[in-house]
Amino acid sequence: MAISDAVLPKLNAQSPKPSQTGIMVVHKMKMGFIFILTYMCFLTPAHQAQIPRATISDLSFKNMDFAMNLYKKISSYHDKNIFFSPLSISTSFAALLMASDGVTHEELLKGLNLEQLERANQPELIPKLFQLLHENITQNGSVKMDQSMALFMHRQFEVEKEFEDHIKTFFDTEIKTVDFADTKGSIRFINEYIKQKTEDKVREMISSLGAEIQLMLINTIFFQGAWQIPFNPETNLSAPFYIDNYNVVQVQMMVKEDKFYMMEDVSLGAKVLKLPYREGVAMLILLPNKSIDYTVIDDEITAEKFLSWVRRLQKTKLEVTMPKFKLEQSYFLHNLLPDMGMASIFSNSANLTRLSKDGGVKVSEVLHKAVIEVDETGTIAAAATIAGITPYSLPRIFLINRPFFFFIYHEDTNCLLFMGRVIDPTKN
Repeated sequence: MAISDAVLPKLNAQSPKPSQTGIMVVHKMKMGFIFILTYMCFLTPAHQAQIPRATISDLSFKNMDFAMNLYKKISSYHDKNIFFSPLSISTSFAALLMASDGVTHEELLKGLNLEQLERANQPELIPKLFQLLHENITQNGSVKMDQSMALFMHRQFEVEKEFEDHIKTFFDTEIKTVDFADTKGSIRFINEYIKQKTEDKVREMISSLGAEIQLMLINTIFFQGAWQIPFNPETNLSAPFYIDNYNVVQVQMMVKEDKFYMMEDVSLGAKVLKLPYREGVAMLILLPNKSIDYTVIDDEITAEKFLSWVRRLQKTKLEVTMPKFKLEQSYFLHNLLPDMGMASIFSNSANLTRLSKDGGVKVSEVLHKAVIEVDETGTIAAAATIAGITPYSLPRIFLINRPFFFFIYHEDTNCLLFMGRVIDPTKN
């Protein structure tokens, strides 16, 4: 069977190695398709839907475990800023689960850490859980979370009817016909879709396409939110941020004094602070102590740790000083996920027969781009009841002037929406 190389979509991305994946045409040649994942982090929160808590909690925990594993894989390649949406990535691959079979299906389940949720007599359980989780987070419209999935198909490509029905049902996917032979027109059409779905924040996601591309699956997520208690811009100040012992940058710091939930992980050598958004979404900041190298903590971040931090938060009066920052991060996930056990889906042995009976279908690229902006009003990406509350006449100080980790999560479900690491807040 002949295979030809194709010109791949170009993306200015951090990647551990050059992208050289082939995209193949259907019929006598292999055919691949591309995921493009784009999101903006702008948050507001939600109330819980009336659904089985245990199953949703299970899914949230498994997704968090996957997030920590992916974070460690990304961080092993560089010591720069990191930002991505584990929920969006796992949601997209949950759609692929419905298209896969055999070894490919097993690898996806294991890589996403969803094996224990798989039921032989309930093939629709996992996509249904993702659907319910999304409904739970956006219940009553209290969270501005516009999540969209679209399948762009060449007019001659035929998707299996069952897969098409399921992806519409569980992920509300739009099916769009595109003439990929018209490269410029296709690029313009797809970029316009992404631009519209991210409210004009993500532009020119792709700049070129191979003529052999027959199918593209695009997932866009846009969040918008505000701090429960905004920072006062008039209190901003310029202050040093210590990247390491040898590099210091001046940044705009925001200052706020109030009662916050925090805790100290003595064994880890770090402090944890919760900054709430409105209606049940919060940012959890993990700040290593001055004597602790953040790279040591990298290996210690787990789903169990995260939940223990949340459980042990206590309310106290604090003066919080943190930098304004904006991150725009891009990744070629097809260079990362094979090392996490998901290899066959990107190879010629991919089994995606539930997507198309034509055979020879594989995923060529997974492009992931995430943007976050944190300022005085909120993030352009119910408090726990604690018995013992210790009052202070003078506030303690929580000064974020060195590398830190952050997690944005939905409090009712503990669903991790975004996570990242800030090494240098002056680097976009």
